[in-house]
Amino acid sequence: MGQAADAAAYERMAQALGASAEAIVCAHVDPDGDAVGSVLGLSLALESLGIRVQRVTADDLPAPDGYAFLPGFERFVAATETDACDTFVALDTPQASRLGAAVPLAERCGRLLVLDHHPDAVEFGDTNLLDAHAAAVGQIVWRLLPSMGVTPDAEIATCLYVALVTDTGRFQYSNTTPAALNDGAAMVESGADVAEVYRRLFESRSQEALVLTGRVLSRISLANGGRVAWAWLDATDLAETGAGLEDTENLVDAVRTVSGVDVVFLVKTGADGSKVSLRAKGSFDVGAVARELGGGGHRAAAGFADQDALDGVVGRLLPHLPGGR
Repeated sequence: MGQAADAAAYERMAQALGASAEAIVCAHVDPDGDAVGSVLGLSLALESLGIRVQRVTADDLPAPDGYAFLPGFERFVAATETDACDTFVALDTPQASRLGAAVPLAERCGRLLVLDHHPDAVEFGDTNLLDAHAAAVGQIVWRLLPSMGVTPDAEIATCLYVALVTDTGRFQYSNTTPAALNDGAAMVESGADVAEVYRRLFESRSQEALVLTGRVLSRISLANGGRVAWAWLDATDLAETGAGLEDTENLVDAVRTVSGVDVVFLVKTGADGSKVSLRAKGSFDVGAVARELGGGGHRAAAGFADQDALDGVVGRLLPHLPGGR
């Protein structure tokens, strides 16, 4: 596990954020719940201080509409449609390349601030707050609020609760520390509605998304002597089921329910190659495997992209996983 950030690092970031007149707040490409919730929560906090904020996606695709219930979601704009300003804030982005189409925008801004919790994160900003002991970047933002002089309202708390609850797998993954639970409780005390968030995130799936899930589950295969379970999907599956790209975000967790395995993975193939999501069910470090194959992530959850098609990717990956050597 990477290093924790000390109180001084939080204070430096709070001062850097507060010194901004205008800020772009952006997370990594293919944003997940932590990315979206953190961007929206920090944006609201900055606006409460009188700072002008642009909520930006790092690619030209809209943010996943499963998070459209969050306040400020409708204000997301693409990086390629955004003008530079004095401050660019990169969230949940361990390396600059993960900013995708937003990299040129970040380079045109006056200064770059980076907040991240990945163990393989690097300091690519002018001011950096890297806290690998945080369960989510939303938790980092939450802990920044007192130093920023911001008292969280229900909207800020809801955004950051979504960030935390998704990155901890509904407080079930190994990153669910006492600190994460305490911060989640504080978010609820500030107005986050647990039941409403759960309904919106986990009980509002379309029929098309459920059909896609069924198709993926029907493809689960065991490998490496039964220690690995995996499945796949491609663009044809989306077209035939009517599901959207955002419906694939948590599919790997459906594969993760298979019993008796150490690691699971899901391969999404397309015209530009393959994207692999890895999850560990025990102590195995999938983050190390992902980094070896050009990606990154956490010990229990990681991923990488590959130019090859399905068979080539799976053939290269399996030897790195339990039972493969």
